[in-house]
Parts: sequence; structure tokens; C-alpha cells
Amino acid sequence: MNSIPVIVLAGFLGSGKTTVLNHLLGNRGGTRIGVVVNDFGSIEVDAMSVAGQVGDSMVSLGGGCLCCAVDGSELDAYLEKLSDPVHRIDVIVIEASGLAEPQEMVRMLVANENPAVRYGGMVQIVDAAEFDATREKHPETDRHLAVADLVVLNKTDRIDAAERTRIEDALAALCAPGIPVVGADHGRIDPELLFDRRPWTETRGQLSFEDLLAQEHDHDHEGEHAGHAHAAYESTEFVSDQALSPRRFIDFLDRRPAGLYRIKGSVHFGVPGHEERYEVHAVGRFLRFAPHPWGRGEPRLTQLVLIGSGTDGPALLRELEACREPEPWHAPPESMWGVLRYVHRPAAPEPDPDPDLEADPDPEDF
Repeated sequence: MNSIPVIVLAGFLGSGKTTVLNHLLGNRGGTRIGVVVNDFGSIEVDAMSVAGQVGDSMVSLGGGCLCCAVDGSELDAYLEKLSDPVHRIDVIVIEASGLAEPQEMVRMLVANENPAVRYGGMVQIVDAAEFDATREKHPETDRHLAVADLVVLNKTDRIDAAERTRIEDALAALCAPGIPVVGADHGRIDPELLFDRRPWTETRGQLSFEDLLAQEHDHDHEGEHAGHAHAAYESTEFVSDQALSPRRFIDFLDRRPAGLYRIKGSVHFGVPGHEERYEVHAVGRFLRFAPHPWGRGEPRLTQLVLIGSGTDGPALLRELEACREPEPWHAPPESMWGVLRYVHRPAAPEPDPDPDLEADPDPEDF
């Protein structure tokens, strides 16, 4: 079973988290999104069409998406509900307002023992027009930026080029090395930077009325998107029928440029004992591998899509070509250690007590 990525949207009041969230919902294609918020009021019900109350603080949104209004203590329970296969959710997005400190939420998700979900990265939304005022009012801003995997510099339409450069330089100093900073206005970022958008043809069953409304909304805005967020990103695809060296590939990932926002796909390493297909998911500097068995008759290929802005596609392809390994069967098992560091392995449950073992004697029996 493929686990569902859980993406955290963080940022202070007014930064544009809710605008980004609603943009993702309105431009998700056929993807089914589970949303976790503090208040249903943050969801644009006019755009999404609330399809009905499910109960227990959960509502159904148009197109099969679900939304939960929770507090921090309920988070694990609602992640379990959203990940129930009956909902067929593809990705879960948490709007972090008031739920928990971003660092605590990341720890909760990384330590979560539910095998149906996995942490998918933390995105910090920054208000470009109020950057200095926000840092002064909320000194913890610097701490939040330090744990972000990707930063969205929102409201760039409200500042000039010199101010944007100053803020981007400040963010580079506050964030971990290599953290990408994506510029946006009105929260418009390409959903593909965070998760896979399913085409409408991949949705299961007959389209609902809400699906058709959302599909019409997507088509109506295709021309608008061409001049906005989507036009700012480039996509580079890499396919290899030869295995990749795990050490060289990890070295490539460690050195990936800040303009490379997302990497998705699967990798064939072919190292003895590790012949599975390794799904790779990177958002900003966040990285996760997930091993899966190959399908019957499925060709052993590496297939990657790299999405970024201002990246040198041919140079990225040259670096990936250099990762090819013609004789992976000679690679020692320890060559996979760098990859295995990024494989999530839920903690094993405590073993049930052996019913054949006698219980401690009750003192009253004597």
C-alpha cells in the first residue's frame, strides 16, 4: 500500500496560507485532497461546493476532497480517518494555524506510526510586503524558517525588484542551506510543486456534479495560468534503463540547486538485496524514499521528473547520466546506506503478551 504524503502549510496570520490552500484546492485537477484546518471558514465553500456534512467535524468538499476542523490533540485521529482507503485520498494538506508549532507538527508527523501516511514536507508562507514587521512582531519566525523545506514568498506583486532581492538574501541566511524560495502573488503556486495532480481521466467512477464544476473552473482559467505561476517553472525528465549508483545519486541530491523545487519518480538501484523500485519524493530540501516491489513484467527503469525555476535542464541531465551504474550487482550492500537513511520505517508495535505464559500470582491466592 502506498502511503499518503502529508504536507504542512505554515506561516503567520496574513501571510497567505489560506489563499495558497484554496488555490491548491481550486487547481488540483483530479487529485483528491484531505485538508486539516482549525476552522471550516478558511475554505472557499463557494469555489469548492461543500457536498455534505460527514460528521465528527468532517465535511465533504467538491470532487471527493475531505476537510477536517481539528485541534492539535485530534490530529492523529483525523489523519487516520482521512487515510482510510474508503476515501481514496491522494494527499493531505495541513494548514498549521493554531494547531501546533511547525517544529512540533513535523516531529509528530515523522514519529507517526500510521503506515498509511508519511510526512511530505513543510512549506513556510512569507508575506513579502510585511516581512520585517512580521519578524519584529513574531521573533519565532526565524526558528520556523530554519525548519522549512520550501519557502513561498507571497505577495511579490506588492514589492519592487530591489526589495525582493533584499528579502530573498535575508531568507537565504535564515533558512537551511539550499532551501528553495518560490515567489508568488495571490498564493498562486503550481500544485505540482507539492503533489502529483491526477488528470481528470484518472478519477475513479463517474464524475460528480462537483467534479464537473471544478473541471469547468480549471478549463476557464487555463489561459490565465499561462501568464502566471505555471509559466515560471520548468520541468526536466530523465529516464534510464541502466541502474543508478546509490552513492552518486545521493551526492547529486545533496548538491541539487536551490531553484530545483521538486523531484518525483522512481529509481532502480539494483544493488543485491535492494532490487526493489525506490519511489523518490522531494519537496525543497525534504527527501524521502519508499521501496515498492516491481509489477509483473514491469521494466526496470529509473524515471524522474525535476521541477524548478531558473534551473539548467541539460546540466541536470548530465549529472544524472553520470549516476548510471552498468554493473550494480557488484555494489556492496553498504552503498545503499545513504538511501536507506531517507526510508521511513514506522516503529514496530509492542508485541502482544504470550497467552501461554502464566500471569504473576495474585497475593490473595496464598
